Formats: sequence, C-alpha cells, structure tokens
Amino acid sequence: MGSGELYRLVETIAQTVIDRHRRRLGHKARTIILDFDPTDDPTHGQQEFAFYHGHYGTHCFLPLIGTISFNQEKRQSLLCAVLRPGDAGAALGFIPILERLLPKIRAAFPTARIRIRLDGGFAVPSVLDYLDGAHVQYIVGLSNWPTLKKAAHKAQRLALQEYKRTGQTTQIFGETQYQTKKTWPHPRRVLFKAEVVDYPGREPRQNLRFLVTNFKMTAKRAYEFYCLRGDAENRIKELKQGLELGRTSCSSFRANQFRVQLTAAAFVLMQELAAQARHTAYRDAQVTRLRDRLLKLPVWVEESVRRIVLHLPSRFSAKTDWQRIAFAVGGASP
Repeated sequence: MGSGELYRLVETIAQTVIDRHRRRLGHKARTIILDFDPTDDPTHGQQEFAFYHGHYGTHCFLPLIGTISFNQEKRQSLLCAVLRPGDAGAALGFIPILERLLPKIRAAFPTARIRIRLDGGFAVPSVLDYLDGAHVQYIVGLSNWPTLKKAAHKAQRLALQEYKRTGQTTQIFGETQYQTKKTWPHPRRVLFKAEVVDYPGREPRQNLRFLVTNFKMTAKRAYEFYCLRGDAENRIKELKQGLELGRTSCSSFRANQFRVQLTAAAFVLMQELAAQARHTAYRDAQVTRLRDRLLKLPVWVEESVRRIVLHLPSRFSAKTDWQRIAFAVGGASP
C-alpha cells in the first residue's frame, strides 16, 4: 500500500466517524471537543523509524491518537490514529492532521463551536500560533516556567496558609497575561492552580499547574474542563489492551502504519457495536468485554454448495442482549 492510499485510509476512517455523529446529532451538536495524545508503542526488533525515547525508557514508535466528543457526553469516539517515529516530539504532524480534520468537522457541524484540549507537549509556538488563527477554543498544558511560578507565588502562599488552617487539600486558582520574549507574538491568557495536597501520614505536597487558553470561562471552571481530558486516555488503553495497537512488528514503517489503521478501523466498529448496545447490559462496555461476551462464541459451521450457515449455541449468558444488538445492527430473525 502506497503513502497516498494510507493517507486516504486515515481520512476515510475520520470521515466515517464524523458522518456517523452527523446523522446522530445534526444541529444538536453545540460543542465539539477534540483531544489529542501521543502514546508509546514499544518495538522489539529492526523496525524502521523505531528510536529510543527517554521519557518512556524504551525503543518505540510514538503514535498520535485523536478523539472527538460532543456536548456533555462523556464517551469519546476515535477520530484518527497516526503512527510516528519513536523520536517524534509530541506535536509532530499535529498541525497537518488538524488542517485536514477541521474542514470536515465544520462541514458536518457548521454551527458548533470547537474546543481542543492538549497536554504540555503541544505547547510549542507553531501549534499555539496555528490554534490562534484556526478560530477554535483551545486549552493547553504549560511547563512551570520561572516567570509563571513567580506570578503564582502569592496563590501558592495562600494555599499553604489555608491548608495549615483546615488540614485539608486546598486549591487556589488564578490567571495572568503572559508573553515570551521571542516566540509568542502577543500576550496569552495563562491560568494556574496552586494546590496543597494532603496525604494522610505523609508531608503535604505542593502542586502547581499552568494552562494557556483563549477560553472566556473562569480559571477554576476551565481547569476542571481540562481535567476531563483524562478520560480520553481510557480510549488509548482500549486500543492498546483490547485491540493490540502495538502489533507493529513489520520491518517497514509503511506496513506498520497500515496495521495501525486496521486497528483504528476495528475500534470504530467496536464503538459502533457499543453504541447499538445502549439498551442492554453492555451499553458502557469497553472493547475487551464486548469481545469476550458478544463475539467469542462457539459456533457450528455448516457449509453447502449454496450457503454457509453458522449455528450459534442455543443457550449462553448474553443471549438476550446478543439478539437485541443483532437486530439493532440490521440482523433479521429466521
């Protein structure tokens, strides 16, 4: 498979997900939330573009996973999974991916506002400049730079005083306008959380966090919204543990990219299966449970010249739910 075909495959998967939600929500989609995260894919041979990554402490690839969610819904849908070299920075390839996704999303949901959440690895000038010009709302993690720590010093002191008074975990939120000397063309809104965390039987720990954003909401509310991105990591765990995203043992990088797309397509199908199971006991099930309870069934295969018949067991624990889901996805009763 050539690079052009791989590119079209990535686009097709994304368009399939967008079209599915357009049919489901239409004009009811008021807010669209995009989360992007890199993850490690350890390698164990002579795979092309496998490099040592200091943060993960292993030779690996570094796939970039993108998810999409709507309104107040908690569940994210996989939007894209792109394999990258093991020495890639978190933001490598992010802008080209977003340049292709945003027009598709806006065409499907022209009145919805788009919000993007990213961790600190994406807080590079090129990404922030692009987001400023892309007419989206964004919130991105920042490192604890000395100038920012100085701006939050008073809040840290107040949090520590409040902790000493109450003996309980304390949070103080605030914000400042900040501009780097050379790489930021204009001041940006930076939020901070000064926290003292209580650990029973241990010394309290001070926790200082910074975010750069163009949100208009309060610092506390924006930080709480940012923390919700942690659930997108569960989708990555499903990809890795439920569908073996890391099966990238081919020597060719292009072949491994194709394997990643097969896994992404399988995950899209599994998420559609979970959606069709919304009126059953499997409405919130993750991939592993769906596979173990609904797909891994013993069958008797009867083959003739004209047809192949799969005879399912007459009794199994999930039979009623299985039948409901089968009808939901278009199955017909005999």
